[in-house]
Amino acid sequence: MDEPRPNILLLHTHDTGRMIGPYGAPVATPHLDRFAQEGVLFRNAFSAAPTCSPSRAALLTGQSSHEAGMTGLAHRGFSLHDPSQHLVHTLHEHGYTSAVVGISHVAAPAAEEGRLLGYHEQLEPADPRAAAVTEAAVGYLRRPRSDPFFLSVGFLETHTMGDGPHLFGYPPLDARYVAPPATLPDTPATRTDTAGLLAAVQVVDRAVGTVLAALEEAGLAEDTLVIITTDHGVALPGMKCTLSDRGTGVMLMVRGPGDLSGGRVCDVMVSQLDIFPTLCEVLDIAPPPWLQGRSLLPAVRDGVELHDAIFSEVSYHAAYEPQRAVRTPRWKYVRRYGEPRGPVLPNVDDSASKDVWVAAGWAEQERPAEELYDLVLDPTEGRDLAASTEHQALRASLEERLLDWMRRTHDPLLEGRVPAPAGAQVDSAG
Repeated sequence: MDEPRPNILLLHTHDTGRMIGPYGAPVATPHLDRFAQEGVLFRNAFSAAPTCSPSRAALLTGQSSHEAGMTGLAHRGFSLHDPSQHLVHTLHEHGYTSAVVGISHVAAPAAEEGRLLGYHEQLEPADPRAAAVTEAAVGYLRRPRSDPFFLSVGFLETHTMGDGPHLFGYPPLDARYVAPPATLPDTPATRTDTAGLLAAVQVVDRAVGTVLAALEEAGLAEDTLVIITTDHGVALPGMKCTLSDRGTGVMLMVRGPGDLSGGRVCDVMVSQLDIFPTLCEVLDIAPPPWLQGRSLLPAVRDGVELHDAIFSEVSYHAAYEPQRAVRTPRWKYVRRYGEPRGPVLPNVDDSASKDVWVAAGWAEQERPAEELYDLVLDPTEGRDLAASTEHQALRASLEERLLDWMRRTHDPLLEGRVPAPAGAQVDSAG
């Protein structure tokens, strides 16, 4: 590569889904809006898993969560099969320096995560919230340097927080004038939860704006590829830790040299597994052999469809809840394994919205082993067609596609219960 390689800045949040202004969410996010207008926004981006560490491990190694080894949460005892497959090692081989600040959630303990994953440096913010993480990131960007850098900035927001009076950590917006997501009932409790989520989204927006302003002030904006994404859906019932689009659908915006600019919107269905191959193409480096995604650039340049299907999975969150899914542009097929068939309540973050569902009898509902949804006629995935006579050929075809992917990726679920590492913390599913 004759041109100097660009810096890479990865800005990622916790549990945000697509709940930001550029995706039409009812919240003011001027800094994220501006970024979208300068870069490329992917309307149909999905994570490989709707849980924290498995999603992040897949993004950063470019392969399915189970092939990466991350079938559960890092802080509960799960880990990568091979940390050398993490993106940072490939970048080091091509002259990059690296640093991580804030949440990463791919190795534990968190204080040692940078060293365990192979980063050159782990920055130490005064506390885990956005203000302190932003300050540390800005300090890094202001340093003099000669080599290109990879900086991972992880915001704890918009995760629920248990250390104060507010569910999402910040005083909610005026809940009287907030509508909860369409899959939740409109009640004072769900409105208040949603108002708190939107307040945390605004905290993220300000933090992103501060980091991007520092990048510009340091004269680095033109030479830096910036990625903004999140791990999975919002931490409200029916979203996070589900294989619905509300669980796996994520924001993904990229701004960088060449094709990755200009306020473009890409409707092609893409996966976070495509980020690693995209960086390889942008940097003109050979992709490692384990990568399972494809570069986003053909989709951006020419609208090329990258995937006729993408796959997602859950094995462990707080509790064991094995399920797999295949999604095409029109159809979603979900397969659950094992027992119980009802909601696994430990895998749903506590909230007033969860209490509303539980009080209405949600915990006693039985869920089918298979689900099938028409994402065009039923985009909220409310009408299960798996038992429909006229859809049996389609159901069987999607089931076989899912099984073929599981075989190709050596999914341990094919052999029975996915084993947890020795000493891992796993809650009862009951």
